[in-house]
Amino acid sequence: MHLESKTVSERLATVRALGESVKAGVRVTEEVNNHVHTIYSFSPYNPSQVAVKAAEAGLQTVGIMDHDSVAGCEEMLEAAKAVNIACTAGCEIRVNMTGTLVEGRKTNNPDEPNISYIAFHGIPRTQFADVAAFLKPMQQARLARDRQEVAKLNTILADLGAPRLDFDADVVAISEALAGGSLTERHILYALSLKLIALHGKGAALIRFVEAQMRIPVQGKIRDMLMDLANPHYAYDLLGIFKSALVPLFFIESGDTECINVQTAVDFANAVGAIPAYAYLGDVGESPTGDKKAEKFEDDYLDALVPELKRIGFKAITYMPPRNTKAQLLRLQMLCQDCELMEISGVDINSSRQTFNCPILLESAFRHLTDAAWALIAHEKLAAESPPLGMFHPANPMPFATLQERVARYAAIGRRIDNRSPEKVRHLL
Repeated sequence: MHLESKTVSERLATVRALGESVKAGVRVTEEVNNHVHTIYSFSPYNPSQVAVKAAEAGLQTVGIMDHDSVAGCEEMLEAAKAVNIACTAGCEIRVNMTGTLVEGRKTNNPDEPNISYIAFHGIPRTQFADVAAFLKPMQQARLARDRQEVAKLNTILADLGAPRLDFDADVVAISEALAGGSLTERHILYALSLKLIALHGKGAALIRFVEAQMRIPVQGKIRDMLMDLANPHYAYDLLGIFKSALVPLFFIESGDTECINVQTAVDFANAVGAIPAYAYLGDVGESPTGDKKAEKFEDDYLDALVPELKRIGFKAITYMPPRNTKAQLLRLQMLCQDCELMEISGVDINSSRQTFNCPILLESAFRHLTDAAWALIAHEKLAAESPPLGMFHPANPMPFATLQERVARYAAIGRRIDNRSPEKVRHLL
């Protein structure tokens, strides 16, 4: 198969040839996932592979969500049509919170205070070019910072007797930065992982080098994973060790060009008909990928944060149910309801070790997130047909409807859309 091809046209030709055969024997569930990364940020999967894997997992809907990039959105939408799965397009960016009630505080970003992750959900297909132009300065600023980070990391690696990285040959080469994608610290660490595996192989010799030469302990379950020579996720597991041990040493803070002001970002998202969503993190334990330590985030001041997000112009809060406790999620739900903020769910897929499924969405307390996903689908397709048909457009034909009523109406439309020709939607109103 050519699903792993470097060429978009070959990947799409392959997925179109496969069609709905990828669903053979699959039990379709009510699960949805609106937050899947692709190779256009950091992921083992290109957009066509994401569509296929989502269909194979029995998902009802899937959403692309790359950092600072919409370069994979067109391919994702076309691949989803081929396998007959509903699809939504978005991107994730970082913004500075200067001028808000939480200025200077740590919100949902473990690396930088005053910098928050937000998402543009449901970007109308007609707006991809404008969004790409909006994101380009951020990509350029981040690429320049990444180059500086690699130079800083190389000094550290030289002191440790470890091989150094060539930014262009080792890091840029494994990304889609030259094709409209973004480049992150994960790319840097993945490049280092690949270089060390090439030099030392897998297993005991590599572990000895990491522990003795690089002075990074390898213990517990991660040691068992790296001793398993047949581990298909080997480089990603090694990356997880380096993320916690090395990023604090070479990380360089981002500037205002890379992380623009939150108000500017939210205003732009609303102007193009996307749904700006704050990405709730909450106090966390160990992440599914093993690369985030237990840490406190925005829970202590969440009661003040959510109304502030509403004031700024956010239309939604997005969160990942498997990451948090039910008590955290129920508290967040109540705050969203009080402020009439849409709730959007997704599981942050950026490693081959993660599953596309999210069974918690089948529980009664979270079934409304499935309705929200279908409403998101309808919003995106209708807003592409005519901007006032977007859920939150000032001229929306349901001006007096509550958010709950609007989500229900749009969800009903979303469920009736033909996934093989989702652009034909207006007649469903």
